[in-house]
Amino acid sequence: MMAAKVGDIIEFHEGKQGIVEKVNENSVIVDCTIMENFEKLEIPEKTVINHKRYTIVVEA
Repeated sequence: MMAAKVGDIIEFHEGKQGIVEKVNENSVIVDCTIMENFEKLEIPEKTVINHKRYTIVVEA
């Protein structure tokens, strides 16, 4: 499995998307504010996603 890099856009948890801000050994920290419906979702601005739980949508 290929890990995301800083700047990549990933998809996780039923279609949510975010931009990778930091890559850790087992996870990435993602900024979710790039989604158009971010305000309606009422989720935190940043979240941690395990490498096994996302797919890369757009590479930086």
